[in-house]
Amino acid sequence: MSVLFEPLRLRGLTIPNRVWMSPMCQYSAAETGPDQGVPNDWHFVHLGTRAIGGAGLIMVEATAVTPEGRISPYDLGLWNERQQEAFARITRFLREHGAVPAIQLAHAGRKASTDRPWLGGRPVGPEHHGWRPVAPSPVPFADGHPVPAELSVEQIKGLVEAFAAAARRALAAGFQVVEIHGAHGYLINEFLSPHSNHRTDAYGGSFENRIRFALEVADAVRAVWPDDLPVFFRVSATDWLAENGRAGWTVDDTVRLAKELLAHGVDLLDVSSGGITGGVTIPAGPGYQVPFAARVKAETDLAVSAVGLITEPRQAEEIVASGKADAVMLGRELLRNPYWPRYAARELGAEPGWPNQYHRAV
Repeated sequence: MSVLFEPLRLRGLTIPNRVWMSPMCQYSAAETGPDQGVPNDWHFVHLGTRAIGGAGLIMVEATAVTPEGRISPYDLGLWNERQQEAFARITRFLREHGAVPAIQLAHAGRKASTDRPWLGGRPVGPEHHGWRPVAPSPVPFADGHPVPAELSVEQIKGLVEAFAAAARRALAAGFQVVEIHGAHGYLINEFLSPHSNHRTDAYGGSFENRIRFALEVADAVRAVWPDDLPVFFRVSATDWLAENGRAGWTVDDTVRLAKELLAHGVDLLDVSSGGITGGVTIPAGPGYQVPFAARVKAETDLAVSAVGLITEPRQAEEIVASGKADAVMLGRELLRNPYWPRYAARELGAEPGWPNQYHRAV
C-alpha cells in the first residue's frame, strides 16, 4: 500500500492523505471597497476543485492579517467579518469533499504593495491603491523598491495581536489548520535574516533576538487556536545567501528555530527556501528543497512537509516512505492538474476514490 495515501494525525486532527496543496496567491480579490481582500467565486472554484481532485489538505494562499500586510492590493485578507463569512463558504465545501481546510496567515513586510506578477510585480503607490511598506529595518527589498518604514516596538506588538485576531477569525470561518508564514522574504522572515534585520533592540542582533517576533506570533496564535488542532509554520530553510558567499539565514538556523517552535506549540514545519532578496542563484531542480525538510525531520521531533518541484507520484511516495518528510506540498503541479492526487493514488496502487459524479470517466 502507498504510504503517501495513508492518513496523518496531528493533535486531534486526522488528515486523510499526505498530498497537500501549497498556498499560492491568486491576486484576484477586490483592491478597494467593501469586498477588499474578500475571497470570491474565483477562490471558491480554485480551492474547491483541488478538494474534488483529492488533495488531503488545502492551504489557502498567504492571507494578510492587516490591509498593509498584503503582497498586492489584490490579495486576500482576514481582518474583518465580511472576509470571515466568505471564507466560511469555502471551508464548508472543502470539508464536505474530504479535504482539511487550512489557511496561511501572513504579513508581506517590505515586499508589500506590489502589482500583480503578470503585470510586472513592481511596487505600486497610492495612485494604484498601494501604500508604504513596513519592515524590521529601513532596508528596501531591491533596487527600485521603496525604503520601508521601520516598525516601532509598539507596532510589532500590534502585529502580534493582528496575527492572533486573524487566527480567531480563521477558526470561526471553519479552518482546521492555521499556518504562520515565516518564509519567502516576508515580514517574519525579514526579522529572522540578518540580511534584512539591522535592529539593535530586543528584536535584532543575536539569533535569539531575531527569532523573538516569530515566537511571539507562534505563542499568540497557539493561545487562541484549539489544543486539538495543529499550527503550522512555513520557513525558508535558507535564503541562499550563505551559499552565494553572503551573510544570511542558514539551514543550521532553521534547525535551531524548529526546536524552539516545537517548544512554543507549533506542530509542523512547512519547509521551503529563498525570497529574502533578488539576484540570488538558486540551484532549482526536482525535489531540490527536500533535503532541508529531511534534515529538520532527522534532527528534531517536529513533523515536516516538503515542497519544491515535486511532480511525480513515485518521487512523492519516496519522500514520505523514506522518512524525509511527513507530507508533500504540491504547488504548480496542482495548478496544471487539479486531479493529480487521484491519478497518483491509482499509479501507486491506492484507492483513488473518484467522486460518484465522475465515475463514468474512470
